[in-house]
Amino acid sequence: MGVIFSLGIVLALVLVVTVGVEVLKLDFFFGVVVPYVTLATFLGGMVYRIMHWGRSPVPFRIPTTGGQQKSLPWIKPSFLDNPSTALGAAARVASEVLLFRSLLRNTKAELREGPRLTYHWEKWLWLGGLLFHWSFFIILFRHLRYFTEPVPGWVSFLEGIDGFFRVSLRAVYITDVLFLVAVTYLLLRRLIIPQVRYISLPADYTPLFLLLGIGISGVLMRYFWSVDVAAVKELALGLITFRPRVPEGIGVLFYIHFFLVCALAAYFPFSKMVHMAGIFLSPTRNLPNNSRAVRHINPWNYPVKVHTYEEYEEEFREKMKMAGIPVEKEG
Repeated sequence: MGVIFSLGIVLALVLVVTVGVEVLKLDFFFGVVVPYVTLATFLGGMVYRIMHWGRSPVPFRIPTTGGQQKSLPWIKPSFLDNPSTALGAAARVASEVLLFRSLLRNTKAELREGPRLTYHWEKWLWLGGLLFHWSFFIILFRHLRYFTEPVPGWVSFLEGIDGFFRVSLRAVYITDVLFLVAVTYLLLRRLIIPQVRYISLPADYTPLFLLLGIGISGVLMRYFWSVDVAAVKELALGLITFRPRVPEGIGVLFYIHFFLVCALAAYFPFSKMVHMAGIFLSPTRNLPNNSRAVRHINPWNYPVKVHTYEEYEEEFREKMKMAGIPVEKEG
């Protein structure tokens, strides 16, 4: 049911923008109003989430560890898996963000005949996640050519490397292919593997269908039904400079693509995708594990009224003597 519900949401979004542009002629609404509302929602949601995370107390060191902690001089510590310095913690966060190191080391346990417990390396999940995130990242930077004039040289350089493969005279972007393959794999993995399907919710399927819709509509515009690129750039430059203008003849396919992007961006701060920012604020990743070298005291500790043993003995000395309990102070 979660799959059908999520797919229905995305198809409904496509239907809304199609009817709005083709029938109701709401080009200005979908080309100007929607992206500005999306930007406000995205920024407001991200600020709220970051402030909420920032207010969460972390009085003790709680990093996730997977290696030897630094202790005695002759014991070699693990620099990345159990960092004891800020540099090591930063390197671990960088390895997670850029290479998904913990996912690379992830294993899957299965109970087979015997009974026998076996472990498998989840290399395909790591590869699919890596291809998806890096392809998405490069595609986002490629799109900066629509929001800048003149286009920065490094954007053109990146675009040239990405589109080195050509069919006839048209460049085929490698990241377009990898993006669609990776998203399709991540979606099929949730549908095919029973254990993953059991724990999957609409919140897991909806972003994947949105991403798939964005990728398919983008590929259709790029290779099959071309749009007026000059008009698209004029719209983008007007939005980024806060002088919006909607040119004629952009086409409904672009508005479908653009509206799905806006829907994904507006949903981003309230979804699981917000881990993109959360990983930098996670105390299990960004804290060095130096508990054996530095004493960490809870700064939120409040004074507690205690009843010392001296006070206890003063209060019950006579009764303790009568019961034969030794006391430290006579009299």
